[in-house]
Amino acid sequence: MTVIGGPGAELEDEQVADFVRTAIDGLDVAGKRVCLVIPDATRSCPLPLLVRELHAALAGRASAMTALVALGTHAAMTDDQLEAHVGAAYPGLDVVNHAWWDPDTFVSLGTISSERVKQLSEGRLEQAVDVRINRLVVESDVVIVVGPVFPHEVVGFSGGNKYFFPGVAGPEVIDLSHWLGALISSAEIIGTRGTTPVRALIDEAAAMVPAERHALGLVVTSGTGTLQAMAFGDPQEAWAACADVSAQVHVRHLDRPVRRVVSLVPEKYDDMWTAAKGFYKVEPVVADGGQVILYAPHITEISAMHPEIEEIGYHCRDYFTAQWDRFSHLHWGVLAHSTHLRGAGTYDAEHGERLRVTVTLATGIPEDVVRAANLDHLDPADVDLAALEADPDTLVVPQAGEVLFRLR
Repeated sequence: MTVIGGPGAELEDEQVADFVRTAIDGLDVAGKRVCLVIPDATRSCPLPLLVRELHAALAGRASAMTALVALGTHAAMTDDQLEAHVGAAYPGLDVVNHAWWDPDTFVSLGTISSERVKQLSEGRLEQAVDVRINRLVVESDVVIVVGPVFPHEVVGFSGGNKYFFPGVAGPEVIDLSHWLGALISSAEIIGTRGTTPVRALIDEAAAMVPAERHALGLVVTSGTGTLQAMAFGDPQEAWAACADVSAQVHVRHLDRPVRRVVSLVPEKYDDMWTAAKGFYKVEPVVADGGQVILYAPHITEISAMHPEIEEIGYHCRDYFTAQWDRFSHLHWGVLAHSTHLRGAGTYDAEHGERLRVTVTLATGIPEDVVRAANLDHLDPADVDLAALEADPDTLVVPQAGEVLFRLR
């Protein structure tokens, strides 16, 4: 594994180009099919620069090149968006979405047994899982993950093998891994260093990928394309190196909890399914009984890809576990998203649901839809950002969604 940069560094384009070309020059890709697994537009990343250099290092050596966008279950990108996303149309490089909605996308790598799942989840789950992944990964000889590392609500820190599972995975591992994260809870697992139970599960699944696997891990200044660090090598080792840096540059510590947080959601998040990161990253610093306002006037729907979230609404983990017979048939990834955005709370049949904080949407989503989903509504026109910034009990977070806030 090789590493460049570190906390506070600003890598120049020439440094990035040299690092990428040296890394790829060291691989045996002659006559081989190479797949780049890349992030979608919801991640800060100087992807055009990286794809340009990767293409230059692979062209004329690899027999075929594909860039596969790790959508997970996010909305597909249009052809124009894909070309803009990677910066140009490169000869010999096919840029495609992970078509998670199409069953023909997947092939099975085998099964992780119920006993092994129990071990990996530290006893939280006990069921076998079919490990399915995009066939483009399996049909390639060499796969290179390319993507940033940030604190993450399901796995601890994103990146590395997470680009395989859930990035280009079938629903089985997606649902199981996300529900495992929900059982642990977002507030507990987010920003956790090392191999969390969810990370252990996806590493187990990734080890079943038959192709030669590498990762170009990145640490990016949030909301920009500035690279602070890069690591190349085995996906687990490159991820770990970047997570060590991310823990220093993507985490802000407060001395005391705040009564209110206003997350200013950037336009790269175009629905509440993705914009919910503006809540995940600030929940740990909100006082009991406090409020998180997600300010995103540009967002007009909860989720086009997962309309069932509007049917079940947003609830704490215990709401689902206490009524598992009602909800277990639904996609567990949807249930996990629900708990992650609603945050900590309790539920029992006698007292109902009691939630630690209030979640308020100041968006373009109609008020009746917001309230039906068990969230509070605020007209964005009524939000006085200047007054909120002047309030000592309020934290206003620009470019919310990538930087984690924690108490010391």
